[in-house]
Amino acid sequence: MEMVQGRFENFVSGIGRVIIQNINGLGSIFKFMLSFFYWAVRPPIRPRLLFEQLEFIGNKSIFIITLAGSFTGMVMAYQTYFGFQLINVDSLVGPVTAISLARELAPVLTGLIVAGRAGAAMAAQIGTMKVTEQVDALEVMGINSVQYLAVPRIIAGTLSVPMLSVFFLFIGNVGSYFVGTKALAIDEAIYLSKLGDFMFLTDIWQGVIKAFFFGFVVSVIGTYFGFSVTKGAEGVGKGTNLAVVWGMISVLVLDYFLTSFLVQVL
Repeated sequence: MEMVQGRFENFVSGIGRVIIQNINGLGSIFKFMLSFFYWAVRPPIRPRLLFEQLEFIGNKSIFIITLAGSFTGMVMAYQTYFGFQLINVDSLVGPVTAISLARELAPVLTGLIVAGRAGAAMAAQIGTMKVTEQVDALEVMGINSVQYLAVPRIIAGTLSVPMLSVFFLFIGNVGSYFVGTKALAIDEAIYLSKLGDFMFLTDIWQGVIKAFFFGFVVSVIGTYFGFSVTKGAEGVGKGTNLAVVWGMISVLVLDYFLTSFLVQVL
């Protein structure tokens, strides 16, 4: 009986430790976020660093966004067509695919792609600088490391993800159009007219707003775990992994709450 009670107490205490660690982690991230807002508005402004990060996060993600967007649109068109064909409403393939891309698939998949690509790179770059004491060198020279390393990356990520999401939406609709009209033999005039009847600007805005928050959260998490790296190369790998995992989880969780809010507002 005492053994069972001891195991139960250990189990409960283990759960408590995990909860406390996660709460402490959220507090640290929130504190890091506040430091970003503080240093983002203080001089000196370094536009060169910002444009370098915009190129890295935005321009260098275009290929994978094009690949993912085109095939996502084509697959969505196929799946929607075979479902709608059962009830003879296959002419709605275009608007249903477009709305799904605009509201959900484009911002969410773009956020996940950026979390896996740019979020990991942010954590790895800053983490490597941390373990090689380059971050300490910046502080010794009187340069705030958050302002120099985190601020350009977070601003660039916040601006890049909405633009990449819109590009994803466009490419996805192009793929859906070609599959719907060429492979599935839907009349082009009907496809485009139905798209104009059911697709509204608010659908696009909903996705853009989501992408804005996704870009900010992914960038904050990526830079935070970069600054949290310890223990050399092993710590860099662990920090990079945590940045990707928590970046993706944050995108999926935040998507639910943003959807619940935006559906009522827009």
